Formats: sequence, C-alpha cells, structure tokens
Amino acid sequence: MSKPDFQIDETDGPALTRAWVLHPDIKNDNARRDPAPALAEAIALAEAMPNLEVVGSDIVPLRTVSAGQLFGKGKIDELHDLLHDNEVELVLVDGPVTPVQQRNLEKAWNVKLLDRTGLILEIFSDRAATREGVLQVEMAALNYQRTRLVRAWTHLERQRGGLGFVGGPGETQIEADRRAIDDQLVRLRRQLDKVVKTRALHRAARAKIPFPIVALVGYTNAGKSTLFNKLTGADVMAKDMLFATLDPTMRSLELLDGPEIILSDTVGFISDLPTELVAAFRATLEEVLAADIVLHVRDISHDESEAQARNVRDIMTSLGVPDDTRTFEVWNKLDLMEGDKAAAMRERAARDEDVLAISALTGEGLDDLQEAVAAALQGALRTADLSLDFADGRKRAWLFERDVVVSETQTETGFDLVVRWSADVEAAYLRL
Repeated sequence: MSKPDFQIDETDGPALTRAWVLHPDIKNDNARRDPAPALAEAIALAEAMPNLEVVGSDIVPLRTVSAGQLFGKGKIDELHDLLHDNEVELVLVDGPVTPVQQRNLEKAWNVKLLDRTGLILEIFSDRAATREGVLQVEMAALNYQRTRLVRAWTHLERQRGGLGFVGGPGETQIEADRRAIDDQLVRLRRQLDKVVKTRALHRAARAKIPFPIVALVGYTNAGKSTLFNKLTGADVMAKDMLFATLDPTMRSLELLDGPEIILSDTVGFISDLPTELVAAFRATLEEVLAADIVLHVRDISHDESEAQARNVRDIMTSLGVPDDTRTFEVWNKLDLMEGDKAAAMRERAARDEDVLAISALTGEGLDDLQEAVAAALQGALRTADLSLDFADGRKRAWLFERDVVVSETQTETGFDLVVRWSADVEAAYLRL
C-alpha cells in the first residue's frame, strides 16, 4: 500500500517545508468561530510540526463554499500569485476540505495541501510514543486516507485483472486500494485489542491497591503537563506548543496532609477535533472515565479561555464522563497576566470552592490545590470498626499498607481497629 498522501516529507538536513495557513471564514456557518483567534490557533498547530516553517497566513472571507474548489475563482487566482511569490510548498486549510476540493486546489496552486484533520493527524503521528498511541494514530490515518482515495487515483476508469483471491476481474484500482486499507485496519484492530486487554489487566492490578485517581484534562497547551511535572517531579514533555502530550502518563503522588493518589496526565482537547481521533483516542481517556476527581486545567490568560472551557466540557460529555464526578476548574498561567488582572482572577476563584487559581510554572496556589483535592477525597471516605484475630495478620498488614488505620487496640484475641476508607478499599478488603 502506498504511503498516506497527506504525509509531510521529512529530511535529515535543516531544510524546512515552507507553509502558508488559510482560515476560511464562512459567514453562514452556524459553527463559525472568531476568525482571528481561530487563525492564531491554526498557526500554532502548524508550528507544532518540527519540519514546517510558517511563512504567512490569511483569513479568507467566504459567503458560500464552492463544492468543487472551496474558494471562488478570483480568490484562487489571487492566492496562486501570493503562494507562488512566497515559494510556498504546503498550504494548510483550517477546516474541512473534501477530496475533490483538495485535488483541484493542489492542481490550481501546484502545492501540497492539508486540511485541519490531516494536520492534526500529522502532529499525532509525530508525537505518539506508546504502542497503543501509535496503533490508534495509524488507524485514524488509514480511515482518513480511505475517504480520500478519489484524490490519489484520478484514473478511476482503469481496471485490473485478477485471479479472484486478489480482487477479481474488473476490480478498479481504487477498489483494490480500499480493500488493502480495510485489511490493514483489521490487522491494526486485532493488535489494538491485545494492547487494550493489557491495559485492562494493569487497571485490575491497580484496583487491588485502589488509590484514588485524579485526572488532569483541559484544552491543549493549557499547562497540564507543567502542572503534572511540578506536582510529581516527573519529566513529561512540557513545551509551549499544541499537543506536547499525547500519551497518557500516570504517577503516584502523596498529597499534603492527604492520601496517596494516582495523578493522570492526558492528551489535550481542541475544537473541531477530527471524529477519527475522538474515536481512536477514547481509550487513552479511560482514566478520566474512572477518575474520582477531574482537574479541568484552563489557560486563564488566553483570550479564548471560556470558549476553550466549553469545548472541553462538551468533549467530556461526549466521552461519557459521569455528571457526578467531582470536578475542579484550575485557572492556570496567572504568571502571564498583569498584576490587576491576576488579582481579579484570584478574587473570583476565592468565591467559588470548585475553582482554584494557580501558576504551575511558579508554583503559586499548588498547596491550596492539593488541600482542596485531599478534602474532596476525605469527603468520600467513611469510618468503620474492625476486629481481627491474631491469625488475621495478613489482613492487618494490608490495612496498614493502605494507610487507612486511624487507631488500633490490642485485645486478648487480636486487635480492634478504627479505619477510614473509601468504598473501593472496603470492597478490596472484603475480597481478601
């Protein structure tokens, strides 16, 4: 099977692909976004690719969308001259582009073209590190490529012979390629099923030591990984770029004056996330679905912070995160705000027990964050009295290992204990 036609060529040398970013501002689009921040985000997406050089960008106002070419003829001619003069090799369109539109625009401009989905797939392909992440990206890329074979094969009338087991007499090239992609998807799904089963075994093993799970979620580049590193001392990739983290990372953390927890860092969300990736990356967000507490990290210094927060909430709802999951909004990046604005944010946060204002970079507010999480977890704990015989030494040791014993008194036959535990720990104890 041929290499996906949306893949950007990589070289060993310093040469970069010269790219131009276009944001179509469609006036009659119900989902229309403010074009200026939308273009800025698209540029940030492009800059997240290490082998691209963004040499220019434009907002292109559109009253209607041309079914065959997206833009009108006059605008296509105008952009042709602009792209030619700037020696552009790749055009990035911040929005969906049909296979026919892509083929026609590439022919008109003599450049490669990627739409928003293709670019995000490129970034994910470049960043995925775990076996599961790599498989999910491959599946998403193949599903994307499958819909665009009409672009790769313009000679659709060509037919090939065959012996039946290859494709049969008269099968067109596009049908053969689609069959090859489908076969590869089946193989990838089998491999992914094995990886998912392994993750399920790991979760089952963790359930035997049921520490509470606290999951970090948020818009991409909100500062989740910086916060994760600051709290746990880990060295997860944390850069000022979109999708710096793609694969889920988990570390144990003992809260200040609180219990030990498992802290989970997750992939950042983004508006108009390709449907292929919503499905493919659902498994990487399993820890969010099982979380006792969700920390919704927001870049409060960003002009579009509220819109980004709505997008994150919508995606969490679509993923099926339970409505009763305790959630804190963590207003991050106070260090990027001017004094008066930062002070106003601190005051607003102080009036809402479910909002915490912090700077993951400087450490401001992190003690308050840990205390709030510990208090929320304590609220989910209950006290119980237990009596153990001397022969129950294994159970007694198990309770002390989980740090749930409040007090212990030795009796003539064994021990009386007062424990404070969650329902999960109690259930695990009863299975001993």
